[in-house]
Amino acid sequence: MSILVCGALAYDTLFHFEDRFDNHILPDQLHKISTTFKVPTMRREFGGPAGNIAYSLCLLGETPLVMGAVGEDFEPYRQHLKRAGVDDRFIRTIRGQYTSQCFGIADKDGNQLMAFHPGAMDHATVNHIADVPERVEVAIVSPGGHAAFLQHTRELHAAGIPFIFDPGQELPLLSRAELNEIVELATYVAINDYESELMRERAGLPVEVLAGKVEALIVTRGSKGAEIYADDTIHLIPRVQMPIKPIDPMGCGDAFRAGLLYGIRQGLDWKTTGRLANVIGAIKVTSHGPQNHFFDWEKLRALYEQAYNEPWPL
Repeated sequence: MSILVCGALAYDTLFHFEDRFDNHILPDQLHKISTTFKVPTMRREFGGPAGNIAYSLCLLGETPLVMGAVGEDFEPYRQHLKRAGVDDRFIRTIRGQYTSQCFGIADKDGNQLMAFHPGAMDHATVNHIADVPERVEVAIVSPGGHAAFLQHTRELHAAGIPFIFDPGQELPLLSRAELNEIVELATYVAINDYESELMRERAGLPVEVLAGKVEALIVTRGSKGAEIYADDTIHLIPRVQMPIKPIDPMGCGDAFRAGLLYGIRQGLDWKTTGRLANVIGAIKVTSHGPQNHFFDWEKLRALYEQAYNEPWPL
């Protein structure tokens, strides 16, 4: 039995500019902007929601099956995932394409300029759920290309596989009709605070309506923790206060979703599942990048008991 993770795998190249953008951009000359930012620091990270989710699942002892499309430059990332314990049979290489790439520059005020090249991600429809020979117990469809997003949600529903609808940055690209269709097909929905407002505005699905259409609606609220709407109950999941100062939120939501998938597969109650997911997300933010954190069960137990003042339930 497998956990299936559908979505993008990407290289994230991140730069830090030690000044402010507005000191180098003339507001009245934006129509012919041409400027260069000297960036003394650079980090290249393995990223993309599918890879990020799968990485934390591996730390939980799972062997997730990842489904996505990548370019000919993917081999270093593939070896990283295989070392972690990912099943990479359905990470398809598309000839003549690059793996998805995200390039970002942040200035000293935290403002960001981003460029994203989808590359092979736009070919992710080469994968089909029916190609997976073993039983899939639970899946997640995370951002990984508009066409593939729709295809995989429909195929999972047709196969009778419960799945989490995780729209993320794909949400603004989906039409009202598509959003409503996917919600009808999904078993669970996982969104953040901002995305919950987008669901209300773009799909006419406020939280109370959305919660009534799925087995569980999970809404993360940043520093306020999370809410899980299930079984006519709102489970409030308080935030986790880490003893180490948070340094990088990138990939925190994906680490949280790994906890959700693990809890669903193990049949844990929603309160325990949400708390476990919160602890994993809190661990992630103490490391740079979405796939450089580490934990084991001993660490999870200690942080859980410290955060919630209750015995470790697992």
